[in-house]
Amino acid sequence: MRYDGRAADEMRKVKVTLGFTKFAEGSCLIEVGDTVVLCNASVEDKVPPHVRSGGWVTAEYSMLPRANRERSKRDISKLKLSGRSAEIQRLIGRALRCAVDLEALGERTITIDCDVLQGDGGTRTASVTGGFIALALACRKLMDQGKLERFPIRTYVAGVSAGIVRNEALLDLCYDEDSKAMVDLNCIMTAEGDIIELQGTGEGRPFTVEEQRKLLALCRKGNAALTQMQRRCIGSLE
Repeated sequence: MRYDGRAADEMRKVKVTLGFTKFAEGSCLIEVGDTVVLCNASVEDKVPPHVRSGGWVTAEYSMLPRANRERSKRDISKLKLSGRSAEIQRLIGRALRCAVDLEALGERTITIDCDVLQGDGGTRTASVTGGFIALALACRKLMDQGKLERFPIRTYVAGVSAGIVRNEALLDLCYDEDSKAMVDLNCIMTAEGDIIELQGTGEGRPFTVEEQRKLLALCRKGNAALTQMQRRCIGSLE
């Protein structure tokens, strides 16, 4: 029996509130169980120096000091971005760029800010899932304003975790499960079920190829459910 009574292949309850902030071009609050992330998409009419043509999508990630059970220091207090925050925001940026036709975006940058208000496991995957929604809303606003000739997003992108706890493969780990997991796996996928990024770690022991297949099957099921949720939020990609 899991801590919250779910079946092994059952997701936590997901809730999305669109347009959560007033000024961002795209915004949503995503709640995955007790994990809560605010995702804002901001558009700038410029691109970084390394971008030679088309546009760019990037991300920033941070966790509020009391998002967890104990207060953590803000990155600014250490005068540098923590290694964990840097790794996660690069993941979010890579994942979302895979969904976008950067040439169609034109010479503009969309920055996705993912701020964890409450963390209870799966903050990076919730940030990818909610960040995609914020990104799509921002692109739709650009379309409505006549600034884009065609919708630049090619596919949906969502992320979910799975893991092995007490030798059982489980989908969408909460903190209590994640903290005890023998194996932890994060999976970012397209709507077609193709893998963008797979992060698997043997925390307590190595894991077999068969166990990886089992975890991947759970993630495919979870990401399919998240994609359906995204479709209900933002409609078709046109």
